[in-house]
Amino acid sequence: MSTKLPKQSKIVIIGGGIMGCSTAYHLLKNGCRDVILLERTKLTSGTTWHSAAQVRQLRSTESLTRLVQNSVALYSSLEAETGQATGWKQTGSLSIATNPDRLTHIRRQASLSQAFGIGAEEISVSNAAEKWPLMRSDDLIGAVYSPSDGRVSPSDICAALIKGAKSQGLKVFEDTPVTGIRTENGRVAAVQTAQGEISCETVVNCAGIWGRSIATMVGAVAPLHACEHFYLLTELMDSVTAPLPTLSDHDGHLYLRDEGGGLLIGCFEPQGKALDIETLPEDFAFDLLPEDWDHIEPILANAMHRIPELEQTGVKMLLNGPESFTPDDRFLLGESPELRGFFLGCGMCSVGIATGGGAGRALAEWIIDGEPSMDLWPVDIRRFVPAQNTLRTLRERSPETLALHYAVSFPGRQHQTARNLRLSPLHSRLENAGAEFAERMGWERPRWFNPENKPTAPELSFEKPGWHSLHAEEHRAAREAVVLFDQSTFGKLLVQGRDAESVLQRLCANDISKADRRVVYTAMLNKHGGYESDLTLMRLDADSFLLVTGTGQPVRDKDWIRRNLNPDEFVTVTDVTGSYAVISIAGPNSRKLLSRVSLDDFSNYGFPYYTHRTIEVGPAMVRAARLSYVGELGWELYIPSESALPVFDALSTVGDDLGLKLAGVEALSSLRIEKGYCAWGHEIGPDDTPLQAGLEFAVKFNKPESFIGKEALLKKKTEGDTRHLVMLTVADSEAFPHGGEPIWWNNKLVGRTTSGTFGHTLGCAVMMGYIGWVETKLDTMLNTGNFEVEIARRHFPAQVSLDAPYDPKGLSSRK
Repeated sequence: MSTKLPKQSKIVIIGGGIMGCSTAYHLLKNGCRDVILLERTKLTSGTTWHSAAQVRQLRSTESLTRLVQNSVALYSSLEAETGQATGWKQTGSLSIATNPDRLTHIRRQASLSQAFGIGAEEISVSNAAEKWPLMRSDDLIGAVYSPSDGRVSPSDICAALIKGAKSQGLKVFEDTPVTGIRTENGRVAAVQTAQGEISCETVVNCAGIWGRSIATMVGAVAPLHACEHFYLLTELMDSVTAPLPTLSDHDGHLYLRDEGGGLLIGCFEPQGKALDIETLPEDFAFDLLPEDWDHIEPILANAMHRIPELEQTGVKMLLNGPESFTPDDRFLLGESPELRGFFLGCGMCSVGIATGGGAGRALAEWIIDGEPSMDLWPVDIRRFVPAQNTLRTLRERSPETLALHYAVSFPGRQHQTARNLRLSPLHSRLENAGAEFAERMGWERPRWFNPENKPTAPELSFEKPGWHSLHAEEHRAAREAVVLFDQSTFGKLLVQGRDAESVLQRLCANDISKADRRVVYTAMLNKHGGYESDLTLMRLDADSFLLVTGTGQPVRDKDWIRRNLNPDEFVTVTDVTGSYAVISIAGPNSRKLLSRVSLDDFSNYGFPYYTHRTIEVGPAMVRAARLSYVGELGWELYIPSESALPVFDALSTVGDDLGLKLAGVEALSSLRIEKGYCAWGHEIGPDDTPLQAGLEFAVKFNKPESFIGKEALLKKKTEGDTRHLVMLTVADSEAFPHGGEPIWWNNKLVGRTTSGTFGHTLGCAVMMGYIGWVETKLDTMLNTGNFEVEIARRHFPAQVSLDAPYDPKGLSSRK
């Protein structure tokens, strides 16, 4: 290791676990030579050294899966490159099911694996028993085998990464804890240690369970918290004679594999234990936490049920080590929106080894290029707000995050802990009206309403959920009568200043100079022509614009605007999300409802489609915008928060004869999917363009000012694309899509769905998804051959079109 601490380095990495080592390796591999790594004690000494180190490739999104695939490619080749053993073994993995819900879960995983290029396959119970002879199998009803998964030695893989990086010039300093970080003008300036200060341009926080403490030094958000994490090593077992696939018995909260002639038995138990890192000694390194046999006893019973031989097998040790978890069980990656040059790669949620090779590469590319090389929104640090970063919130949530790590991934599953962090001004009214709430970015949003407290079937299901009939009533009311949605959680950004219009013209693909009385729907694009956001925009005065974005996007959007300002431009960006409530009125009777509480003219002539203005509603002045996200006549009312309840009361008490209902986000989702409206994180993201999404109408190539992404879009437009968003319907009543299902054409895998639901207007399953083509043309695919959607390994015939199955000409919203 290096001995003399330098006075300066371009990049300083804090933490010598898998993420620090991988990020350093990839930075040096990509040509960065001025990089140092600081480790508080010894490399891998925090969490990495005791990792079970299993590498399972299939994740919930394509980009996360690609990260693990990149890990596998790295781990399988690194020994040949560096001469340092890594312990990589391609053993495969085996997932088993003991109940129908788990079987559906692993079948959906097997289907998804095909879309992501992983060779997982459903196998018989007898075949599964052959692959794991020690396993009891009489209670199994299904299994999925993935042959390309494997495992590594955590310390060896880090040693190989460091060896490769040091050969390119990396300097490593152990026993060098960071004591502070100095900042200047909103950027990192130096890292402080007991041995001296290091001036730098970039700091990379890979500090593991100490990641939040490092972020707190600069006031940055890093919502992670440590939990106790257990696995057990057995004595030698004569029956363990060859490498076994990693066995996932998630119904028993278990994973098992061979280790040193015995078994390693790990778990994600139903009741996790939070760990306050402040209780750890300052020199905590290669240390473990106290054993807790009482806590682990139910898991041992599950293990002995699955592997009967364990009843006669001795225990070598019970390992209890710290591991960090985030509020949504996904790690933290990217540049902090609070401080330029401060990057995070921590909070790995027990997938550090599996993901670390690819995540370190992605983080290095992000640092070098100033943007990620793929859609990494699921792990982007900008998905969190400060309210989710308090110790109380994290201590309450982290044990549940651990407990749900192996839970069946039912659609719509909600956390039960650390709730009610952010409440709409209308929350109490909605709660009294029977709302069932869902959390998004700390906000509580109504999912559906049960005002009469009707009995419902169990909520969690891959098929028809217990609230299906309540959802149907709200959906139909929006199509046939009128509904109120509380959309106060919309992100709302106030962009002001002398250069506000010119900046927004450069950032927005649409022409925002027309926004005086018009609502402008626009994309903000990256340099590749992919979406950074989609939003609506309203000009409030000459130098002031209100941008309205999705619930999960205001931190990201504010950061995107600010990072693209030129030094000589005068613009301020203020998040005013909490300052305004938003009530969306939608349905054919919405005009009549508004006319009962306001004297304004809501006719087509008096209030044209996609216009906005200030009006009186009941006792308050509000900004009304004529649009809706459900494909019906509608208005969005932007109300000062202090006036939200009077306006809501005025509206909700005069619509009984109009069929007025309150509606939640489940109805909003099914309505927008029927209408073919795109949603961020589903149909549109950094890897998707307006051309592919069918949203070219919101791109003005001929506006006087150029915009970010224009050249890339024009090139794609000239060359033509091989991918497009389509609408799909399935008539079979047993089809229940949720997004992520493979799409087949003439027995060829051509894409996957991005959103799926039951369309109550259509009376069938309806989906959106992207399909690609190489040897044929899109028109040929749409007009010939047979499309199918694969749901949990079952193929359903599908009708596919570029047009929405409901109101394809968009007449209902313009009535």
